[in-house]
Amino acid sequence: MIAFSLDGLRVYDKFLWLDYNHQYLEELRDRYNLRNLVSDEMNDLTKVEVVMNWINSLWEHNGENEPNRFDPLHILEQVSKGEQFRCVEYAVVLNGCLNALGLRSRILSLKTQDCETREYGAGHVVVEIYIPVLNKWIMADPQFNVVPFKNNEPLNAVELALSNKSSVDIKQLFHDGFSYYDWISPYLFYFTINFDNRVNDERSYKEKEQLMLVPLSANFPRVFQRVHPIGEIEYTHSLNRFYPIPI
Repeated sequence: MIAFSLDGLRVYDKFLWLDYNHQYLEELRDRYNLRNLVSDEMNDLTKVEVVMNWINSLWEHNGENEPNRFDPLHILEQVSKGEQFRCVEYAVVLNGCLNALGLRSRILSLKTQDCETREYGAGHVVVEIYIPVLNKWIMADPQFNVVPFKNNEPLNAVELALSNKSSVDIKQLFHDGFSYYDWISPYLFYFTINFDNRVNDERSYKEKEQLMLVPLSANFPRVFQRVHPIGEIEYTHSLNRFYPIPI
């Protein structure tokens, strides 16, 4: 079982998000009628599930196709032309749409324990959203249309990693005996977010400075899948640093 530090926050990071009225988010809201997907009567968790369900339905997963740009508007435009993309693009679009609806969300990259030496399939990308009424971050996986629950409470990625299979409720139904918990578990070792969560078309999320949550006693990865430098990154064992209350 992996473990992390519960020490108090010693580093006060500055995390950035776009203002709700930013032109990019306005265009995303208007072009795809995002306001019509949700209503004021919905709580934030329901909004996340509704928007994620819509995005999940837009294309079939293609793990080999990568867009030229990593912003939601570009990806959705390519999808309208028949393109299909990876888990990364599901997460980029969900993250952008939730921010456009006023929810603080961030792209979360998951990596396996052997992510430095594995040649392929060492990572997965999801989204985490801060839900004020719950006073916590929760995880949403738009590729699989899943929010994990435990005791009727949505979980963040680390809570999922620290939970036993029998205690986790995956409400989405899958065919052929597929177990989302078994599939996702190997990826729940290293957790990476961006300090700059502003949605735009200027830089890929991979080109921004990152913060990686590393289990106690684990190595600090420097490369991904043998050949890809992880880039500009800070490492932490602290859950409090990784899960701040967003401003």
